[in-house]
Amino acid sequence: MQTSILVTGANGQLGQSLQKIAAYYSGYQFTFVQRNEMDLSEATSISAYFQTHHFDIIINCAAYTAVDKAETESALAEAVNHHAVKQLADISKAQDSVLIHISTDYVFDGMQHRPYAENDMVSPQSVYGASKLQGEQAMQAVAPNGCIIRTSWVYSEFGNNFLKTMLKLGGQRDALTVIFDQVGTPTYATDLAQAIMQIVQGKHKSNKGGLVPVYHYSNEGVCSWYDFATAIFSMANISCALSPIETKDYPTPAKRPHYSLLNKAKIKQDYAIEIPYWRDSVQACLSALSIK
Repeated sequence: MQTSILVTGANGQLGQSLQKIAAYYSGYQFTFVQRNEMDLSEATSISAYFQTHHFDIIINCAAYTAVDKAETESALAEAVNHHAVKQLADISKAQDSVLIHISTDYVFDGMQHRPYAENDMVSPQSVYGASKLQGEQAMQAVAPNGCIIRTSWVYSEFGNNFLKTMLKLGGQRDALTVIFDQVGTPTYATDLAQAIMQIVQGKHKSNKGGLVPVYHYSNEGVCSWYDFATAIFSMANISCALSPIETKDYPTPAKRPHYSLLNKAKIKQDYAIEIPYWRDSVQACLSALSIK
């Protein structure tokens, strides 16, 4: 009998990446749900959907991710990133489903100088980060069987992201400036999708009666946004000139963590996950986009 998996946020980068690899996982019946089928900003939409659906595993890839817009759309960010997560946790517990929820490096303030471990102090500096942390805390309070995976700097061949923006602007302009004093690691959504499926196949370690485990996942290595852009241009043979600038020279409504490197020892230890180096994954994404 096949294990049933619901993936929310079907049109997002991670949702589309899970769709891309789903065929490789026989024994699992995937359902990918979009906003028009279940709107995570509306509690009644969520409850109505689950009145007629039951799944063994729920992978919550849906999120309000417009970091700067969240500063003025806090109610919407909180509805999707906080209240919907609590509702999914309640439903998962009631239906005895496993809930795998995706969170973010923005729960940290970025003031640390060593990679953030899962139990390091959280202190979000933006509405988006605060709403994601509230979602984590709500899931912990309900304590369904499942886990939380924090990730960072997600990109893919799907949707809008930094890599695709750089490819577009690099082809249109002679010169660009990119921030060099924010440091972290890019995450190729396909790699994250495969890591999630390794957790699923590993029969997710039960936490019934205890804390929901938190894991960190990004690609290996470290870079700034400037380094990331430089690698993209080099691999894609784009001749646009790049200049590094400081965050203060590119003000945004939401504050970003200056340092958000994630320590991934826990997920590697618990699930024997091998994580690709970030530059190798950039090349893989460019190949998926047919850019050699």
